[in-house]
Amino acid sequence: MIGASKPSLVGYLVRRYLRFDKEQPFIFLSALLAFLGIMLGVTVLMIAMALMNGMSKEFEQRLFVMNYPLTILPRYGSTVDEALLQKLQTAFPSYTFSPYIRTETIAKKGSQMEGGVLFGIDVAREKAINPVFATAIGNNTLEKFEVIVGQTLFEEMYMNFDEKLTYIFTDLAASGFTVIPKMKRLSVVGAFESGLSNYDKAFHYTLLESTRAIKGWEEGEYSGIHVSSPQPMRDIEAIAALLPPTASVMGWWEQNGNFFSALELEKKALFIVLMLIILIAAINIISSLLMTVMNRRSEIALLLSLGATPQEVKKLFIALGLIIGTSGIIVGLLLGGASMWVLGSFDIISLPKDVYGTTKLPLDLDTFDLVGIIVGAFVIVLISSFYPAKKASSVDALQVLRNE
Repeated sequence: MIGASKPSLVGYLVRRYLRFDKEQPFIFLSALLAFLGIMLGVTVLMIAMALMNGMSKEFEQRLFVMNYPLTILPRYGSTVDEALLQKLQTAFPSYTFSPYIRTETIAKKGSQMEGGVLFGIDVAREKAINPVFATAIGNNTLEKFEVIVGQTLFEEMYMNFDEKLTYIFTDLAASGFTVIPKMKRLSVVGAFESGLSNYDKAFHYTLLESTRAIKGWEEGEYSGIHVSSPQPMRDIEAIAALLPPTASVMGWWEQNGNFFSALELEKKALFIVLMLIILIAAINIISSLLMTVMNRRSEIALLLSLGATPQEVKKLFIALGLIIGTSGIIVGLLLGGASMWVLGSFDIISLPKDVYGTTKLPLDLDTFDLVGIIVGAFVIVLISSFYPAKKASSVDALQVLRNE
């Protein structure tokens, strides 16, 4: 009789054991807590990983714009010259190059002072490589000794357009029997906004002719060359092979390597910590199944005596654990997806734009993280079901029935 119903035995018993038992409500309550714990664990993991990815990509996008894909720098105290620029333009016609002269400076207005970097650039070339600068200058151009500053600095110093801003440089100029820092007043004609206040306070843009006159450099000398290419992580090798020993090339990811390494480490640590929520919830699966085993010992012994195999009993309790855990995972995925949509669509949590570059939570859950959450949660649930299943299949039917 048992043999005739073996194909449906496990399914029948799974449905029976999942029902609420008035005599043993704690078993159902423990299973419910396990379901809720796994559901919440998956939901929180999805939101946390999406938030970490979104913040990382948001910072990457901002830093990418303000740090440029690739930068060619001089070595051994030399400079980059026009001949190298022409050579690179001939070798890589699809790349965009923007030479610059860089000098450290202090911007001063009244009693307010702010350290920063003044870039002398070619307007047309810089517009092609820097969308933030292109937006700020529009269809206008720069005249000699005119400057574009960051919006944050513009507001903090209460400036107006066409107002003069004093710059103090590290270069020294002779004055009688002493030397004093060079000073130059530039006219502020525009303001850019990158979304990151540190860059908006520190970066200043003027013409190459202006910085060349301030530093006393010859025509055709540059501090470096900014480069935009289709795939900078691959193209860096081709450019490096063409450079002379007096120059080197650096990618934006190398300039901010420590920052992104810290974000990646934080993401991994957060994943492990939040996965512990699912692990704790899985302990409830173990306790629920063990209580079921102890409460159904006589039924299990009777099934074994009537012809059910230990493998069927083991499958029964593994199935119970998987149903509780998998249903928690599925509902958690649905709840996590809904939560991400709500947080991404509505301004529920507002962020300071000058710090994060956006007012909404940047959520971006990639496929790799989603698969990692599902696989990790499923493996924990599967492992949690094995021990109770093993205990159930090892019940001594003769001894239990004799005692009962």
